[in-house]
Amino acid sequence: MINIEVVGGTKKQRELAESLAYFCVQKLMPKKKTLDVTITLKRLNNALGWCLWETNAEFSVDIEKKQSLRRLLETVAHEMVHVKQYATGELYESTAQGKHRWQGKWLKKDPDYYDLPWEIEAHGREVGLFITWAEAEGHADKEWAQDPY
Repeated sequence: MINIEVVGGTKKQRELAESLAYFCVQKLMPKKKTLDVTITLKRLNNALGWCLWETNAEFSVDIEKKQSLRRLLETVAHEMVHVKQYATGELYESTAQGKHRWQGKWLKKDPDYYDLPWEIEAHGREVGLFITWAEAEGHADKEWAQDPY
C-alpha cells in the first residue's frame, strides 16, 4: 500500500504537497506497491528540504514551509526523487561508514553537493515533475504555478 501523510504547514500546502507526492510515486515508481512517506512542512535551518531513509519502504521528508508555494512544491518533487533513489536501491547511505553507494558503486569521496549524482538527478527532475503535475491537475494557470524566472 502506498501511504503518504503530510503534516504541518497550511491546509493548502498539505493538500497540494500530498497530491504532488502521490503523482511523483506514480511517475517515478509505478510498480512500487509498498511505500510509507511522512512529509513534514516546518521551519528548517539551512535547507529547503531533506529525505531520511528509515527502511526500503519508510521515509521521512522535511520541507521548509516558509518558501513560495511553487518552490515548496518543487522541493517536494526533489525530495520524492530521493525517495525513489533509496526505495529502488539506486542510492544507499552507510551512516556507520559515512559513505554513499550510487547505482552499485561506492563513492570513494563525496564530491561537492551539486556534483553528487543523486543531486544531479533530483535537481534535474524537480521542475519537470512539478510542471507535469500542475498541468495534469489543472493548476498550470494559477498564479503560484507560474514560472518565477
